[in-house]
Amino acid sequence: MPDHAVPPLAQPQPTKHGSWVIRGVIAVVAIAAIAWYLRSRPQDRMGAEPASAQGAVAAGRGGGGGSGEARVVPVQIAVAERKDLPIWLEGLGTVAALQQVTVRPQVDGKIDKVLFTEGAPVKKGDLLMQIDARPFVVALHQAQGAMARDKANLETLQANLKRYQGLQAQNLVAGQQVEDLAGQVGQAAGTVKIDQAQIENAQLQLDYAQVRAPLDGITGVRQVDAGNVIHQADPNGIVVITAIDPAAVFFTVPQDQLGKIARALARGDVAVEVYSRDGSTKLATGKLAVLDNQVNQTTATLRLKAVVDNPDRLLWPNAFVKAQMLVETRPGAIVVPTVAIQRGPQGTYVYVVGADKTAQMKPVNVALTTGEQAVVDNGLAGGEQVIIEGQNQVRPGGRVEPTNGKGGPGGGGGGPGAAAGPGRGKGSGGRGKRGAGDGSAAGSGQALPAAATQATAVP
Repeated sequence: MPDHAVPPLAQPQPTKHGSWVIRGVIAVVAIAAIAWYLRSRPQDRMGAEPASAQGAVAAGRGGGGGSGEARVVPVQIAVAERKDLPIWLEGLGTVAALQQVTVRPQVDGKIDKVLFTEGAPVKKGDLLMQIDARPFVVALHQAQGAMARDKANLETLQANLKRYQGLQAQNLVAGQQVEDLAGQVGQAAGTVKIDQAQIENAQLQLDYAQVRAPLDGITGVRQVDAGNVIHQADPNGIVVITAIDPAAVFFTVPQDQLGKIARALARGDVAVEVYSRDGSTKLATGKLAVLDNQVNQTTATLRLKAVVDNPDRLLWPNAFVKAQMLVETRPGAIVVPTVAIQRGPQGTYVYVVGADKTAQMKPVNVALTTGEQAVVDNGLAGGEQVIIEGQNQVRPGGRVEPTNGKGGPGGGGGGPGAAAGPGRGKGSGGRGKRGAGDGSAAGSGQALPAAATQATAVP
């Protein structure tokens, strides 16, 4: 019999369901591995961070002799000063001429000469322009001729009247003739007076041919040149003369300040100082002249006018300036920089550097703020060192170590004398910044009560 080959056994075919199960197992294993890896990393970091933090603390303590304190933070301090504080109100304003005149001709005629320089100062009575005077000379001569004629006629009538009065005394002429002659003498006398007025008018017209400055001031741009015929009705005139010494300054303040201003005016003259628009340069001083009699309803402001001396002509009409007026001087006020005042849920407070070199939080009541100075009416006695920069890194009871500034070790600068300028402390440049670490206050519109130095604080 022929050998029959044994047929191979049939291999089971993988099902689609089985392949999906395998894939699902692989995915679960992968997800579990990723989850384990991610959970293990924060633990590693948490274990590494304490070591690094300990190293940093150890490095920070190295300079402190192992005292266990945290790192120091530099801050600036100033001295709370007790002094007489002037209270100034500030407003934005504009300069105006105290007096301004448009020079116009008072007679018609051709311009012969222009005798002034544009933009130059002139004095009252200076000759500015010469108008052709020949027509006015002719009119004067005519009036003088008429005067001579009528005066001779008057003299003749007066002589005849005297003669007829003698004849009347001898009853040689009728009285009516004497009376008629007396009437003619009166008419002739009136004519002579009219002629005299004509002469004076001609002389006046001749004088008007010379155009003179009506006031002391500065000339503007010439509106007409020599050779032109000018008229009294010309709208632009010849030139505008502006009186700027003294000058007027108009400025506004909020209507809420009316009471302070009224009380200041009742006490006497109110001093006014004028500064450049950015407040950096003092330009002039003077006094308040006018408090407007009504409040501007649109802006709720008061309009004031000050008159200030301007010998150097630093103020020019229509220029923008800042004006400050002294309304009050508060005696014995405790003054700190406004940057020292902090605000929290319990109200306003300051950080004071104590004798044990710790920062203490002192609640204070701010009576008023003027510029960059704040008046404290309770909470401070004066002389305390208050922190003016870096308060956000200071905690109550934290140790502080004042550093040396120009005013000496931890002395808060040079004391009251270090603040620049009187009153509001317009220092060099007027709008400088506090020195960082040198204990000087260059003034920023308002002087600090004491110069600032640096200190270090430990929270």
